[in-house]
Amino acid sequence: MGDKDHRILTYGDEHIRVELLPRARPGTTLRIKVHPDLTVQVVVPEGTPDVDLERALKQKTRWIWQKLRDFRAVQEHATPRMYVSGESHFYLGRRHLLKVHHQPDAPETVRMLRGRLEVSVQERNTLRIQKLLELWYFTRAQDVFRNRLDALLPSALWVTSPPALKLQVMQTQWGNCSPGGTITLNPHLIKAPRDCIDYVILHELCHLKEHNHGPAFWALLARVMPDWERHKVRLDGMAEMMLQN
Repeated sequence: MGDKDHRILTYGDEHIRVELLPRARPGTTLRIKVHPDLTVQVVVPEGTPDVDLERALKQKTRWIWQKLRDFRAVQEHATPRMYVSGESHFYLGRRHLLKVHHQPDAPETVRMLRGRLEVSVQERNTLRIQKLLELWYFTRAQDVFRNRLDALLPSALWVTSPPALKLQVMQTQWGNCSPGGTITLNPHLIKAPRDCIDYVILHELCHLKEHNHGPAFWALLARVMPDWERHKVRLDGMAEMMLQN
């Protein structure tokens, strides 16, 4: 089937490479992840019999293929960013038209004005416009994520003190929770609807109590956000567009 760090699944005429991620942490459960960049990974708890791994992959082969198909469909409609006036960019789940102003003697700024993203630059430089937008998104993400975390903490009764929060661009994750209790969120998440942002934050808050994706974790998440699956599906469907630079 493959070597120790990956497997090759076959569905119809397609061969799918699955990367194996061994985990020694107690309580880890076997789980399969299909990412927007079309990589497929499976977290394999230490000591998992090979026959159990093969059975799980066989049961999920069609699901993996469907997820890859869906992400490819989104990619076909995604166009590279040109950072020119009239292009649309997401913020909190809504599309906003970009308006670029060339003003050599004015300060360089980004602001939201009447539903448009207005960028003023001193030189007509695509990379400069991109960097200004990225900084604006990052700054907005810091404020919004902290406000949403503060608003959601009262529902996370198991959290006794506000966790540390940091932002980091990640290629395949919206967020994670470190063993030390620091929550890291992807600044690209600021482009998603607020309910999807809340889902990711609550997901990570649940990890402060349940450090793996076992039944107790999903039960806890369902208790604080009963409709979490709807928001996850929506976020997954928008992932390729959200992660565009």
